Amino acid sequence: MVRERPMLREKDIRGVPGWLMLFVLVVAMIACIPLFISAVRSQSGWAVLSWVTAEVVATVGLFGLTVVNPNEARVLQLFGEYKGTLKDQGFWWVNPFTTRRRLSLRVRNFETTRLKVNDHDGNPIEIAAVVVWKVVETAEAVFHVDDYEQFVHVQSESALRHLATSYPYDAHVDGQMSLRVSANEINQRLRDELQERLAKAGVEVVEARISHLAYAAEIANAMLRRQQASAIIAARQKIVEGAVGMVEMALALLSEKQVVQLDEERKASMVSNLLVVLCSDRDAQPIVNTGTLYQ
Repeated sequence: MVRERPMLREKDIRGVPGWLMLFVLVVAMIACIPLFISAVRSQSGWAVLSWVTAEVVATVGLFGLTVVNPNEARVLQLFGEYKGTLKDQGFWWVNPFTTRRRLSLRVRNFETTRLKVNDHDGNPIEIAAVVVWKVVETAEAVFHVDDYEQFVHVQSESALRHLATSYPYDAHVDGQMSLRVSANEINQRLRDELQERLAKAGVEVVEARISHLAYAAEIANAMLRRQQASAIIAARQKIVEGAVGMVEMALALLSEKQVVQLDEERKASMVSNLLVVLCSDRDAQPIVNTGTLYQ
């Protein structure tokens, strides 16, 4: 049975004030010089070795000085072992034998390349997104993935591709979620999926939003005509619904106010004329009727 290694978690550490250690180390280096000269004159081998060693130790100690800028961190390792993360901004001194990797904690963003994928209905589309992110767990970002920035870019494109194939470009049924209509819901789902993928790298996704969405060039004209046809049909439906309501209201008012008594044949003629006038996309042409409906 293969045992999983425990995941590294971030440990905050504090350094020694850098200006204090700089003063101590410089004073020690200066003080060792006359003492070394005195030991040489007295021809004391052990004393010479001691002051040389002290001078070397003070000099090596200078390599422990480090600067932490605002919204940055230093990840410390000692001979391959993670010792902690220094996040407090300022001038600090740490163990000079540690390796210190600088890590930015600032908010960053990038735009994915325009991906050409098939949506849920199989239509080829072009899609791209803007991802805003930042590092919140330095140990996971450094030790759990090989290159956390490349990891963010690859996983963002993978999540965007998966999202594009899960929903249609346009909704064909009332209430159906689509990439074009349900922008807020789609962006939230993209962010949630990205956060799930990038959590193992110590990354927090601040925002994820689709920045480009269009049909692929080879079907753009056909889909544009389809959208125009759908819009025309929807508009006609509204016009017909309104016209029918107006006709019902007109007949009801005529009957209520007893303006004229209409039999079924005259009602049908009136309904036909009103619908033609109300639903036509051209101005009505007045016609003087001098005849009668009855022969």
